[in-house]
Amino acid sequence: MENSAAKIAPAPFADEFDTALTALDAHKDEWARTTVAGRMRLLAAVKDGIMAVARNWAETAARKKGITSGSPLEGEEWIAGPYATMAGVNALLSTLSRMEGKAFLKHLPTRVLETGQTAIEVLPHSIWDRLLLSGVKAEVWMQPGVTKDNLARHAALAYDLPEHQRRGKVALVLGAGNVSAITPLDVLQKLFLENQVVILKMNPINDYLTDCYDVAMRPFIDRGFLRIVKGGADAGAYLAGHPLVEELHITGAAATHDAIVWGVGEEAVRNRKAGTPKNRKRFTSELGSVSPTIVVPGPWSPADIRFQAENIATQKLHNSGHNCIACQALIMPGSWDRGDRLIEDIRKVAAANARPAYYPGAEQRMAAFAEKASNVVHVARGGDAPPLVIGDLDGWNAGNECFAPALGIKHIEAADAETYLRAAIAYANANLFGTLGANILIHPRTLRQIGRRRFESIIAGFRYGTIAINGWSGLGFLVTTCPWGAFPGHTIEDVQSGIGTVHNAFMLENTERVVVEAPWRPFPRNLLSGGLTLLPKPPYFITNKRQHVLGRLLTAFQHKPGWLKLPRIFFHALLG
Repeated sequence: MENSAAKIAPAPFADEFDTALTALDAHKDEWARTTVAGRMRLLAAVKDGIMAVARNWAETAARKKGITSGSPLEGEEWIAGPYATMAGVNALLSTLSRMEGKAFLKHLPTRVLETGQTAIEVLPHSIWDRLLLSGVKAEVWMQPGVTKDNLARHAALAYDLPEHQRRGKVALVLGAGNVSAITPLDVLQKLFLENQVVILKMNPINDYLTDCYDVAMRPFIDRGFLRIVKGGADAGAYLAGHPLVEELHITGAAATHDAIVWGVGEEAVRNRKAGTPKNRKRFTSELGSVSPTIVVPGPWSPADIRFQAENIATQKLHNSGHNCIACQALIMPGSWDRGDRLIEDIRKVAAANARPAYYPGAEQRMAAFAEKASNVVHVARGGDAPPLVIGDLDGWNAGNECFAPALGIKHIEAADAETYLRAAIAYANANLFGTLGANILIHPRTLRQIGRRRFESIIAGFRYGTIAINGWSGLGFLVTTCPWGAFPGHTIEDVQSGIGTVHNAFMLENTERVVVEAPWRPFPRNLLSGGLTLLPKPPYFITNKRQHVLGRLLTAFQHKPGWLKLPRIFFHALLG
């Protein structure tokens, strides 16, 4: 069954795809046996390719998404495009440079959690991290059984065999249509962590970036390790069933995954009932979720409320809400005397963020949300921007990802902060679709009252692949030393947010989750409360007035890091 798509009468793209796959198949073992030094040379050349097209890449994406030329919002396309891709390349280069004996693991601090699991600190990792991401920390919590002593047996498995014994595979990567760094980073995952050559099918929504990717990834294309093609669902189906394609990866919708694995309509029903997938190939995936943000009650000042309102509005409206970890469920403490002020400030921030909802079907999904949710409010945003739809989550099916500017609110009553936090986590685990990313906003004083170790024991029961404390789980995407993917345990029968991880520059296996923590207050306001971090308003905030400049500067810094580039970055960061 799985190869039937390749036997259908030739489609217009059949010859092109067959030729590309034949070439990849001929080079797959060559790639698997390429030395570490040879791989590093190719990556270094990719950095130059990214830099050559970075401006065109970011500005083209911004125009196609309806962002006005010169708007600070162009920074989103810089940071979540060429910058994130360049950072991913640098992280892989760092790991490969210490691959001998897996020496890169020796530089990673570890500790044992209350659960007995091993936590590995992956951020900060360099002096640049400590300066540019001051105060941001990230740990990977490993699955039970992984310890400091056996960590080498759970990392960089693709490099365990001697090079001459390695065998390659041909992988199909189905590109994402929303965030432009996703696609090249998915390609790098297959190449460097799994020893697989790649045929990349662009998503029709953003295949305008094909030429940019072609230049950026040219070193792999020239060696026969990558091919980039275009096409719609029929092209994807042809490739997924092709006999030369051995594995698949998608960042996209669960419906697309299920159509490939099980088929559609009555065919899918029959296959599911019989337990006979249409396509039995290994299939990794990142498929989104109804992502929650839990607001923990505490002594928030008016300035804290304003800053966290910007944080929440960013979680919702970054990329016009078309993110797989956009906040869709805002869980609020009932009867909290600061709750109404926080919601009002979120509305004010949203009202100043005017841009179109460019992703197909957004208007229909927003209308469906507005019809089903209760106490609906439409926040006008001006221009071509649709209003942000806010409503009580109880009326909406919390198992549906809206993928548009719509925000559901759920109020939970509890006697104290810890009881509330436990109840909010239980609600999210039981009711919300997916397990990709979640956020917890908690005042440092409240966190101290609960206790750090107790708090970690509580969030150990929060079943999400990335949990952000006082930040956004999107940080786990941007920091490519973090494994990015769903909480482990999903199957093709119930795939939810997907199977496997990507990014993961330290090549860790058997990971459970990432926990990212950001400063509660930005610099310099944090100094008044004794904070020592230097991080001002994050550059990815939708309210940052200099993010378009910072995006360009940070991309250039990732291309060629240097001390002389830091003053301009800090200057514009403080103006943001």
